[in-house]
Amino acid sequence: MNRIQTPRRFAEACLQRALQFAVAAGVAAALATPLQSDAKDTVLNLYSARHYQTDEALYSDFTKQTGIKINRIEAGDEQLLQRLKAEGANSPADVLILVDAARLWRAQIDGLFQPVESKRLNERIPAQLRSNDGTWYGFSTRARAIVYNKANVKLEDVDTYEELADPKNKGKVCTRSGSHPYMLSLIGSRVESMGEAGAEQWARGIVSNMARPPSGGDTDQIKAVAAGECGVAVTNTYYWVRLMRSSDPKDKEIVSRVGFLWPNQSGAGAHVNIAGGGVAKNAPNKANAIAFLEYLSSPSAQTYFAKGNNEFPAAKGATLNNPELTSLGSFKQEQIAVSTMGKNTIAAQRILDRVGYR
Repeated sequence: MNRIQTPRRFAEACLQRALQFAVAAGVAAALATPLQSDAKDTVLNLYSARHYQTDEALYSDFTKQTGIKINRIEAGDEQLLQRLKAEGANSPADVLILVDAARLWRAQIDGLFQPVESKRLNERIPAQLRSNDGTWYGFSTRARAIVYNKANVKLEDVDTYEELADPKNKGKVCTRSGSHPYMLSLIGSRVESMGEAGAEQWARGIVSNMARPPSGGDTDQIKAVAAGECGVAVTNTYYWVRLMRSSDPKDKEIVSRVGFLWPNQSGAGAHVNIAGGGVAKNAPNKANAIAFLEYLSSPSAQTYFAKGNNEFPAAKGATLNNPELTSLGSFKQEQIAVSTMGKNTIAAQRILDRVGYR
């Protein structure tokens, strides 16, 4: 369900669109009753796929610093993409935030962003973590790390992505659905580094080595490793750090049984993905939208991403301020542009279909 925090006019317009959207299967009906918004209004209409309660402090700080009030709609990435397409030129959205390179690339090629001219953003966010056409920027990063059962798996047998497809790990590998964007982006990076044929051979080996059919999210994979259901799995780093920071004795027990490692440190490095966003194509408050994106790249907001949601900052020179995240140590990152990974997800999906990776 969308979470909406808006003035009455914004809420009524969005509710009416949502009802029409359902009746018309998410196409033209959402164009009715457009939101009227003056570009000088001190508001920002945010469509966000981030659903973290800790982000409240981030939004409040932006409003405190700028006086710009945030009207927010939260939903899944796919829901937001479909909504923006349906709303078209009548969309009230100023900023679209998504949580994966594949989805950001999808929004880019669907024309849902507009180019942004910002010296601050270009100086703060490395070129590798933004689009090639100046339409979106990454604001936080996470690595796709490997976790393994310390009781029955040797670190040296699983310390690269390639080894997960090696026959020595048959019956040990667990992952979430291959079609999930986190996995599509990982496979997209394999396409870039190994070629499509090599990535297909790798994916086929993963399927052959699975301990069970893909299911659940990243936390479920970690729990399955701790329980001995799997020997090894891949996970985004913030899920692991969330367990590390938990005071729940059950979570502490899970962490004690599971080993964590940075993959491919003697080779290309660990796969890194992003959460990011850009100015919506038909943003009625473009200046406020750019101000918000620049705020997300600021030192205070970047430090918050690390402290509030266990993500690595994307901007240059930002600090972590998160002891558990810091305890993971520095690591070598794979030098593949996130926009390239997004583009490669088309090939990645073809690979999944051919090898039966569900």
